[in-house]
Amino acid sequence: METIALFGGSFDPPHIGHEAIVKALVNIKEIDKIIVVPTFLNPFKSRSHASPELRLSWIKEIFNEYDKVEISDYEVRQNKSVASILSVKHFLKKYKKIYLVIGADNLESLNKWESYNELKELVTFIVASRNGIEIPKEYITLNIDENISSTQLRRNTLQNRIEKITNSLDKNKAESIEVFDLRNKNYFVEYAIIASSLGVKHTTALLNHLKDDLKPGEVFNNIDESGDWIVIDLGDILIHIMTPEYRVKYDMETFLAGLASGKEGEAL
Repeated sequence: METIALFGGSFDPPHIGHEAIVKALVNIKEIDKIIVVPTFLNPFKSRSHASPELRLSWIKEIFNEYDKVEISDYEVRQNKSVASILSVKHFLKKYKKIYLVIGADNLESLNKWESYNELKELVTFIVASRNGIEIPKEYITLNIDENISSTQLRRNTLQNRIEKITNSLDKNKAESIEVFDLRNKNYFVEYAIIASSLGVKHTTALLNHLKDDLKPGEVFNNIDESGDWIVIDLGDILIHIMTPEYRVKYDMETFLAGLASGKEGEAL
């Protein structure tokens, strides 16, 4: 039976700091395999920005070609928050020893983790250094030089996704494309995109083009179709494609522009 390093997290989004951790783990001879386990939902959070499926897809794109690295969908498949103790017990059925990898920023709340006293008896903790946080000697320190803002990465990732969406709509002859920044506006998505089609058949065609152009990666959580109007739910991005007549009738951009502006947001 092998010895593994279990590296879990939201990866919302994954960034160069995560990759630096995996690269450092690969060089530890005592570890036979690194298993990267994206959460369905962090037990200490009420929501994630990107869907579990999208985050799992990102992780696969980054780490699939790494030696000694395996991507596990175990927690995503549970369709709920999974405490680390449960994942550890799951993997101990197959592996003899587990190093549990955490970031130094988790040390302060570590004793609040579910069944922490039992957990620390089952694993050996490896703590990835971060921002000069002191790591107690009872833990193995993994020195990582990378320092990056996950908030900035998330913003960049969202902008890249929006650019792919608008490029797909534009190249396939959608008209009057507008993007609304709804972050921190108490709306259920972070961005909304509106585009006009040339007619009913073109509305459906634009949907099919988006499905082709945005794979792999984007997860279409829900699609509502009514011929003249299609609404596509990507989790944190909502896309409205309408015939010109329906766009005038429902005037969604007035509502969204007002919501986005609110003296602090703006339509892009």
